[in-house]
Amino acid sequence: MGKNTVKAVLLLLVPGLILLFFVLDMEQYISLSGLKHGLVSLKSYYQTHVLGTMAVYMGIYIALSALSLPGAAVLTIAGGALFGIFYGVILASFASTMGATLAFWFSRHIFRDFIRNRFSDKAAAMDRAIEKEGGFYLFALRLVPVFPFFIINLAMGLTKIKTSLFYLVSQAGMLPGTILYVNAGTRLAEIDTPGDILSAGIIISFALLGIFPMIAKRFVSYIRARKELSGFSKPASFDYNIVVIGAGSAGLVSALVAAFVKAKVALVEKNKMGGECLNTGCVPSKALIASSKLIARAKRAEDFGFNKIKIDFEFSSVMARVQSIIKKIEPHDSIERFTNLGVDCIKGKAEIISPFEVKVQNRILTTKNIIIATGAKPMIPDIKGLNSINYLTSENIWYLKTIPPRLLVLGGGPMGCELAQAFSRMGSKVTIVQRGRGIMKREDRDVADIVDKSFQTEGIKILLNRTPEEIDLTGRGKKLVCTHEKKKIKIEFDEILIALGRLPNVEGFGLKKLGVKLSRNKSIKTNEFLETNIPNIHCCGDVHGKYQFTHTAAHEAWYAAVNSLFGKFKKTRVDYNTIPWATYTDPEIARVGLNETEAEKKGILYETVKFELKDLDRAITDSEDNGFIKVLTMPGKDKILGVTIVGHHASDMIAEYILAMKHGLGLNKILGTIHIYPTMAEANKYAAGIWKKNHAPGKLLALVEKYHAWMRRR
Repeated sequence: MGKNTVKAVLLLLVPGLILLFFVLDMEQYISLSGLKHGLVSLKSYYQTHVLGTMAVYMGIYIALSALSLPGAAVLTIAGGALFGIFYGVILASFASTMGATLAFWFSRHIFRDFIRNRFSDKAAAMDRAIEKEGGFYLFALRLVPVFPFFIINLAMGLTKIKTSLFYLVSQAGMLPGTILYVNAGTRLAEIDTPGDILSAGIIISFALLGIFPMIAKRFVSYIRARKELSGFSKPASFDYNIVVIGAGSAGLVSALVAAFVKAKVALVEKNKMGGECLNTGCVPSKALIASSKLIARAKRAEDFGFNKIKIDFEFSSVMARVQSIIKKIEPHDSIERFTNLGVDCIKGKAEIISPFEVKVQNRILTTKNIIIATGAKPMIPDIKGLNSINYLTSENIWYLKTIPPRLLVLGGGPMGCELAQAFSRMGSKVTIVQRGRGIMKREDRDVADIVDKSFQTEGIKILLNRTPEEIDLTGRGKKLVCTHEKKKIKIEFDEILIALGRLPNVEGFGLKKLGVKLSRNKSIKTNEFLETNIPNIHCCGDVHGKYQFTHTAAHEAWYAAVNSLFGKFKKTRVDYNTIPWATYTDPEIARVGLNETEAEKKGILYETVKFELKDLDRAITDSEDNGFIKVLTMPGKDKILGVTIVGHHASDMIAEYILAMKHGLGLNKILGTIHIYPTMAEANKYAAGIWKKNHAPGKLLALVEKYHAWMRRR
């Protein structure tokens, strides 16, 4: 029997049995008055049919619980009245748990897919919570009798909690309440309503019992923390509230947040303030892209009504401009600025020698908390002969003085694609070598295809499904040897850029000796509060390894600082629900939330609207009418699940959708917002308009049309 058949049977059977229960007025037989009235007869029958009475009792109890019908409390009382405290507890406990598990199973098969598809974002958050603490949550709810029995069953069925765990925790959690009601059943004559059993004192006692698992969890965490710190001596006083290691985006924001709330904070950096983003990442790459765009624009002069334009330039001057841009932004991240903001900036290599001590040069800094924000470094593949040449990475490419005649880019991800296009526009003959089947593998194919087509138009060669094997230096020049369809091919180059991603910086400053745990991807392992296994050490940014974006590093930094300083009172989970990013190719790619590839992989139902920029007036006037906006929404709703934009200024256009998703605004709100004409941002409104048109109330509009026709005849 297939899943759909089972669902159909349940949809017919369960409501039918519930309806039959009320039509036949079966509730009258499961009441305290009915129990009192028939107790003598029931006991008489029980004495002559012991096992049969027990079986019928359990069968009725299981059925009522499974169908979420009223009467569980009365049946539990009946168990005590009929069978006594010992057998009553056993029968009621197992019957209630079996019935609850069946109700849980019904909910999982009938409602779960529907609810999860309509509320996918909340379902994902719920899954994370259940995975970590589902047993604690369920046990706490089961201990408190005031929580409706059937609602807990149905609600837990919507989650991913294991059936076996649900059964075992339910059995244990409901046992105290079962004993209470069964014991009351042995004194049936004293009870007029089930409410007589639950005095205020008993309810408070159970409520306290209900929060016991959470208290126990906090206690276990406290003991674990004490154990992690037990091998280290704690100073009598501290120089700092926080020592931050690394002055990139994550470290700078962490220090700034701490200083803002008047904590004493030290920021340690061994190289340059500003980290990778300022010195070797976002800033220089975007400066170079801006220069290369001017060249590309000039090549398109005829598109704008001009004769051909040729730009003369020296590559060294372009790279000098890149360095001047870094110098111009440098004061924003400077020692002087952060010192004035209340941060002690210390130059030197940090070494964590204990959870309370950081050594910098010959100085020991004592601190209540440590935040690790050491960033990441380029990932270098194990290619034979690579170390025998001076290969390029995102760290040293900015010091080139001459344009490479032939540049080979190893990797077709965002960084590789951005720099490949920039160098191609300035005169390099660029070849991208990609191990996989396409560039920009995290994006939908229709998105990557636009960039692919743009690259080919500009003369960038893309070689897919190539596995790099070695660097061949025999003969004249340098060659990369790759395997393609079981054949060896050689690609000649003058310079090779390694653009295969980045690895977290976790070595050389004491983590291994201290016992800080790492994840499988060699990033620092943390919980949802960015706390490592050593409770007073947090981490954020690229070294955390979750999202290696500058803006995400700054986002995480706030949580790391706040949880470090105030975690003993209140810890805050990092919110990753609306993390956006952009790739600064031409056309740009910007994304927030799900794309189609991810939605299909996760089994999330969605609808798609797509607005082509060729229909946008501003894109046409700027001769930039290439690309589209693609919005994923919940089926039948305007709630946004994700947005991908490909086109001119996509990274700016996406901001409206980030705001909408963060604050739960749907496409109807965007449609109702006035957008300036003519702007690229108008495309957001037009995409919302397509959604509205697709969901127009057809029947209502047909009636309105008839009304207008009738009005014309009057």
